[in-house]
Amino acid sequence: MWTEVLDATYLDGYRILVKFNDGIKKVVDLANVIKQYPVFKPLKDLTLFKQFTVTDTLEWDNGKIDIAPEYLYDNGVAA
Repeated sequence: MWTEVLDATYLDGYRILVKFNDGIKKVVDLANVIKQYPVFKPLKDLTLFKQFTVTDTLEWDNGKIDIAPEYLYDNGVAA
C-alpha cells in the first residue's frame, strides 16, 4: 500500500496532525527539517508554514515545496 496523506491540521509551532490512508493519525514536528535542509528554509515563516495544502502529501507554495509522505509517517508520533 502506498502511503498517502488524506488530511492535515495545523497544531502549533511547526507541528501538524496528519491523517494517513491507513487510518493512522500522527503528529509531525517539522522544526528540525526546516532548520536542517535549505529547501525548507522559507517555511521558517509561520505564515507560509500554515498555508500547506494536502495532495497525497503536504505541499507549500503551490507545490514548490513538499515532503515525502513516508517521511511524515516514519517521523510522526502517534496521536
